[in-house]
Amino acid sequence: MVETYGVTANLTVGEFSRMTHLSVKTLRHYHQVGLLEPAEVNPGTGYRYYLSDQIPTAQVIRRLRDLEMPVAEVREVLSASDTSVRNALIAAHLDRLEEQLSKTHSAVESLRNLLEHSGEVPTVEHRTVPAMPAAGIQQVVDLEDVLSWWQGALGELHATVRAQDLHATGPSGGLYGSELFQHGRGQATVFIPVEGMVRSIGRVVPFIVPAAELAVLLHQGPPTDIDITYGELGAYAAAHEISIEGPLREYYLVDAQETPDSEKWKTEIGWPIFRSDGEP
Repeated sequence: MVETYGVTANLTVGEFSRMTHLSVKTLRHYHQVGLLEPAEVNPGTGYRYYLSDQIPTAQVIRRLRDLEMPVAEVREVLSASDTSVRNALIAAHLDRLEEQLSKTHSAVESLRNLLEHSGEVPTVEHRTVPAMPAAGIQQVVDLEDVLSWWQGALGELHATVRAQDLHATGPSGGLYGSELFQHGRGQATVFIPVEGMVRSIGRVVPFIVPAAELAVLLHQGPPTDIDITYGELGAYAAAHEISIEGPLREYYLVDAQETPDSEKWKTEIGWPIFRSDGEP
């Protein structure tokens, strides 16, 4: 049955396995799901045979699966009508891998920061914040989407403030409803306090940042581990029995507008509190 390699030779599943580094079990699975079918199956014995011409296909499959491409997508790549379609499918998968790698890297760095956290009691400032006019974007968002929403909304705000020649009177900031954290979906607002009349355009509208009494703590670094600072500030407010309901607040003292290096970013976290008249 076996003839000269590279012509019409039928290879046993064991031989094909050794040549492609795909196990017999894996080849059986690929046959069952229609990804790599043998060239011939003996109806009497059930033995499977492959052509040497199938070796390059097997090698492509092995590499795509090593890159964790789902079987269904591998099948699409193999059946692509032309090279451009095939390359587009592979590129889309590689983009997803790079995005996942970036998320993994951020999670690793955040965990390291948490493990190396000093545990020192932070310095918390009490601050009275007056109401102020601003340009704002307000929307109900999912917690898992809030970071990408925040980046896009702030970029749109800064562009609008520049386009309307408005003068910023303070750092940009954000307000985040408790339901966003408690239920995974809630109202989020980003704003830039400005002097001048804000003309509504796109998502940007005139907005009044409400007055508040806040306990304030500085977070330095990227937003991926900002929950550490939130935890410290919330624990402080609870320990002093001054925490009240209200949106949590952030002020972006140094952000992507100043530097692309997120390690240099500085964000003030504001926790709504009750203050007695005599409290400094």
